Amino acid sequence: MQVTRELFDDVMVPNYAPSAIIPVRGKGSRVWDQNDKEFIDFAGGIAVNCLGHCHPALVQALTEQGQKLWHLSNVMTNEPALRLAQKLTQLTFAEKVYFANSGAEANEAALKLARRWALDVYGAQKSQIISFNKSFHGRTFFTVTVGGQAAYSDGFGPKPGDIAHADYNDLAGLEALMSDKTCAVMLEPLQGEGGIISPNADFIKGVRALCDKHNALMIFDEVQTGVGRTGAMYAYQNLGVTPDILTTAKALGGGFPIGAMLTTTEIAKHLKIGTHGSTYGGNPLACAVAEAVLDVVSNDDVLQGVVKREALFREGLQRINDKYHAFAEIRGKGLLLGAALNEKYKGQAKAFLVAAAEHGLMCLIAGADVVRFTPSLVIPEQDIELGLQRFELAVAQVVKG
Repeated sequence: MQVTRELFDDVMVPNYAPSAIIPVRGKGSRVWDQNDKEFIDFAGGIAVNCLGHCHPALVQALTEQGQKLWHLSNVMTNEPALRLAQKLTQLTFAEKVYFANSGAEANEAALKLARRWALDVYGAQKSQIISFNKSFHGRTFFTVTVGGQAAYSDGFGPKPGDIAHADYNDLAGLEALMSDKTCAVMLEPLQGEGGIISPNADFIKGVRALCDKHNALMIFDEVQTGVGRTGAMYAYQNLGVTPDILTTAKALGGGFPIGAMLTTTEIAKHLKIGTHGSTYGGNPLACAVAEAVLDVVSNDDVLQGVVKREALFREGLQRINDKYHAFAEIRGKGLLLGAALNEKYKGQAKAFLVAAAEHGLMCLIAGADVVRFTPSLVIPEQDIELGLQRFELAVAQVVKG
């Protein structure tokens, strides 16, 4: 059977609009399509393929587990899930772990836990959840409503209630919304979909202080920033604060679907037996792969390498901008970077993405005004150099019209 882009329109729900490119294989930071055209991958499946494509440690973990055990109900536990949970608690503040299939599901669990904790400890009146404008926390109806982009949650009927939004980095605005009825504040420690917006140090510490003042939980959505993406195992570890609940997904499985919610024993006890669950959460295949991811990424050489690679990206993007003057600034941390377009090119981020693909480079956008880069954490330096050369060709194409 010949598979073409036209087949998508015939058989798939039209909620996506994929390009004509159909990748068929990848190795490291390079991908090849049906026509054997090569691409340098600066996208990583939106910060997912943290070790590139077909990393040997992950292939080995998946192959070995695939010959042992694929699935169990949560009537039983399994060895890969327990090993992975133990490693996550060893690498973070957390004492307890809940496994899901995705970042949205991990965030759904975090929000349900926060509401149940508040109900049990303080009563029904403590139910307000505050998030931030331009945030993104997933596509379930609860998480998409908490996310600060109404365009994603409008049009599906009545939304979950008692959810408010402040502006990111606006501590006074958050303070005005908070009260003793606030049960949780959810935020990304670096906004991804919202445009690669870094937090002010005073803001993050102020959020922690306000949560403490009002007995509210601080939930860090580290779905995109976690597992080495910013140069720390988790971004909170470089911000001087510790959340009460943390969610992780994307890079956790290196490309295999998995998500997790991490918290303390004291908070976790409020998800009693039967209060929440997932058919595939804690799947042995997913957990075996994720354990291999953590074993590689938690190495100091890998984390220090992220910082080094960030510098290479920033230098290269600055050189391009010195020549073509398309960007207002280079934003972000580690290998979650954004080239924010200046006034002349505002709204044209997709044009840069499309041109990049034409020149053999995969990148992303974060809204209409930011070109986003989330490559493998171990991308070879020569691939960074070659990818930036291809990106320069794309920038020149857009700038010259």
